[in-house]
This record gives sequence, C-alpha cells and structure tokens, in this order.
Amino acid sequence: MVVQVQEGLLTTDTRHTNTRVLVATAVPAERDAVARALPPSEAIDVLAVGVGPAAAAAGTATALARAEATGHPYGLVVSAGIGGGFAPDAPVGSLIVADEITVADLGAETPDGFAPVTELGFGAITHRPPPALVRETADACAAATGTDTGTVQTGTVLTVSTVTGSADRAAELRRRHPRALAEAMEGFGVAEAAALHGLPVLEIRAVSNPVGPRDRAAWRIGDALAALSDAFGKCAPVLRSWNTHD
Repeated sequence: MVVQVQEGLLTTDTRHTNTRVLVATAVPAERDAVARALPPSEAIDVLAVGVGPAAAAAGTATALARAEATGHPYGLVVSAGIGGGFAPDAPVGSLIVADEITVADLGAETPDGFAPVTELGFGAITHRPPPALVRETADACAAATGTDTGTVQTGTVLTVSTVTGSADRAAELRRRHPRALAEAMEGFGVAEAAALHGLPVLEIRAVSNPVGPRDRAAWRIGDALAALSDAFGKCAPVLRSWNTHD
C-alpha cells in the first residue's frame, strides 16, 4: 500500500481506480487500524476527524468539500471505530454494522422525560444506510471473524455526546432505543455530513467495552482495534465496489 500523510489523512494510492471511499474515525489509533488492513489497490482514504459529533461532522464535511473541489469526489462515507456494546446482545469483541445511525441525546428535557429534536419540529435523529450495503458488509465482516456470524450483528448504533457511565443511563437508552446494539460519539455527525453531500453512509463499530458503569479493567481496546482492522481487511472490496449498485 502507498500511504500518503497530509493533515491527519492516510490515503492509499488512487492512480489506478476512479472509486473513492472516505472512512472517518475519531482518533489516529482507529485510523491506523483501518489503514493497515487495506489492500494496495484500494482507493479508500482514512481520516481521523476528531472526537464527538460536532468534530466528526465538521471534519467529514471539509474532506468531502475538498474532494469535490478537486474533481475527485467520494462515492461513499463510512464512520468507523471502536465503541461500547449493550450487554448481553453486543459483547466485547463483537462487530456491529449499523442499519440505523441514531443520535440519542439531541433534543430537550421535558416534564415527561426526554424529547428528541424531531418532536420539537426540527431536523432528523436517524440516518439509514443502504440495506444491501449493510448486509454485504456484515457478511464480509463475519468472514473476518473466522467463527459463527453471531459475532457480527446489524442494528442501531447510537451517537452520544456524553458516553454512558451508569447502569441506569444504559437501561434508559435501551428503553428508548430497543434495537440499539452499541454507542459511540461520531456516527451521526459523519452521517449528517454525508447527507449534506448526497452520499450514502455506513457505520462499523468494534465493541471494546460494555455500555454502563466505567470499568477500565474490562476494556479491551487493543482487541477491538484488531477486530476493526480484520473487518476492513475483508469488507474493503464491498465498500470499493458499492458505486456499481443501483
């Protein structure tokens, strides 16, 4: 792989293909885990956009705009990294491919509880990746695990601005979002930027810790990064070829 470094961006050599995919991670460790798994000919750029939905949206939108300005626009945007999994459905070490990317804490507190921003008459709280892309990516990621497909699941990945740190908060999120399998901090921001540019979006998360009380001894960040790398080693061809789909 030919890797170029420019303002935090790792990009493979794209001289031999016209297909471009942007993978947005939060931090360089996630970026590097994805980049080292990509085959030499893959036209996939990997960018660490920062932590949280605001930084993710700004960094992704800037990268997309620059690509369009140079005449080499992206065709697909992927939010990727590690995250928390809701026990027992998404254990540590599992992979989640989002079929819904939902922001969990954008709204208002009311006497009756939390009201999402959509109930206030504004915006959106969910982006849905193309179902066929979700299915094909999950199948490819399952092949990467070398075990049964139960280690790879599809479902809702929540975006939060404040990471969950209590059992009560975890239970409340699951009550409001019964299909939620994981939480992270960037997916919805990346999806908003992609939507602004009319592009499909996907989110892939490797589970590094349970959602709930913060027990650092139970975190498996290294293992999750390795799982993320393995998954991209298998699903890169699916991402790269997505522009051939209707």
